Amino acid sequence: MIQTSQEIDMQEVLSKLGIDKVNNGASTGLDWINTNGSIIESYSPVDGKLIASVKSAGVSDYETVIKKSQDAFVEWRKITSPKRGEIVRQLAEKLRFYKDDLGQLVSYEMGKSLQEGLGEVQEMIDICDFAVGLSRQLYGLTMHSERPGHRMYEQYHPIGIVGIISAFNFPVAVWNWNTALAWVCGDVCVWKPSEKTPLTAIACQNITAEVFKENNVPEGVSSLFIGDAELGKTMANDTRVPLVSATGSTRMGKSVGAAVGARLGKSLLELGGNNAVIITPSADLSVVLPALVFGAVGTCGQRCTSTRRLIVHDSVYDKVKEAMAKAYTQLTIGSPLDESNHVGPLIDQDAVNMYLEALDNAKAEGANILVEGGVLSGEGYESGCYVKPAIVEAENQFKIVQHETFAPILYLLKYSGGVENAIAIQNDVPQGLSSAVMTDNLKEAEKFLSCAGSDCGIANVNIGTSGAEIGGAFGGEKETGGGRESGSDAWKVYMRRQTNTINYSDELPLAQGIKFDLG
Repeated sequence: MIQTSQEIDMQEVLSKLGIDKVNNGASTGLDWINTNGSIIESYSPVDGKLIASVKSAGVSDYETVIKKSQDAFVEWRKITSPKRGEIVRQLAEKLRFYKDDLGQLVSYEMGKSLQEGLGEVQEMIDICDFAVGLSRQLYGLTMHSERPGHRMYEQYHPIGIVGIISAFNFPVAVWNWNTALAWVCGDVCVWKPSEKTPLTAIACQNITAEVFKENNVPEGVSSLFIGDAELGKTMANDTRVPLVSATGSTRMGKSVGAAVGARLGKSLLELGGNNAVIITPSADLSVVLPALVFGAVGTCGQRCTSTRRLIVHDSVYDKVKEAMAKAYTQLTIGSPLDESNHVGPLIDQDAVNMYLEALDNAKAEGANILVEGGVLSGEGYESGCYVKPAIVEAENQFKIVQHETFAPILYLLKYSGGVENAIAIQNDVPQGLSSAVMTDNLKEAEKFLSCAGSDCGIANVNIGTSGAEIGGAFGGEKETGGGRESGSDAWKVYMRRQTNTINYSDELPLAQGIKFDLG
């Protein structure tokens, strides 16, 4: 039974998840390192209260973590993949046990709705279940050799240490997207979470440690260090970390990608989105309206897949405009722990300032504010992080529209003519993560999904831009980074590919018919 916000005892939740008033900020999986760095205080955007503090990790702590991870990899890769999958299965069971507590902490520390917090933990459970099945099918191809008496095939081997840099908006799920797959592949993981949500990371580390201790998993298979951006840069430049998976802003991703690329490492980048929904004349608004509103205001607009732009055909523009404006008047804003509220807070004051600056910039470029924004104050809004979702009539070429603002600002754009014109507008931004078209016209849907259609990594028909399922690969193109996580064959990035040729004949023929005779 899910508790209401009035019934949630956050101190009890913290106690169950092993979080103290002051916590150490580094762990090698089974034990915590006594760090002595600066204090990071985690304040809840829900009510502005201090939840707990963390002593951040330093360079020496990072070195301890990496060396322990190197040692662990030597042992972990020898364990069979199905056995590693069994351990991940047990983690899924442990997450089911802690789902309510961890979901409540995610909601309280990050500010997303309780249902979304619980949904994020469910996403962790789902990816663990997916990884369990994957553990028995890390397949490679077999090929016919041109040389008689030869056999060719390919296989995949663990890559080593996987460095994970995660963002505040999905503080636990994205970490587990990486770890569940990496662990069954035979890798070890080192995690640098966002400094804005350190407590959820500590909770995940504690939950994982329970399972790992029960299975005698080597120390260092799951490691964590909490610190500033400099430690993230250290990991990006570290040749001992062959793969760095980074989720966050495009600016951050370019920095990580450049550093990892300079040493010829591998990077998996999940960066910004500027997602659009196209509304064609045939769209059934009664069906699509909830998807549009949730996509724009869910998580207070702080999803990389949040709907930023509505591209509406001129024949239905006024109708959509009126329906959206009316729907926004029905939104309730308040504590995300209260399930009757639709919209919670932004993560912190910096996010609030960016939201206000974006609205000012939109006005300066000549946009019309259809639904006014603003910061809420008074009882229930003491944290100063609650803002009103805004709708802005604009043009796609406006600088502010081309930029991703992590806040509940929806830009309303108009198109005329065929769906090809709407697709051109949708694609005319630097980002390429998620996209959608709302239509009952089969030809329009197929054009949107064709090679000349959406240039995004995710393209949907008659559902919104937000809410990806585990089974499909998640990621986008252009300034979104090109990475793919979660389902499909995303597991391959966590492994190194090897081509093998076996000669079982009594001769040594060379490929391409080359002759090499020593006489």
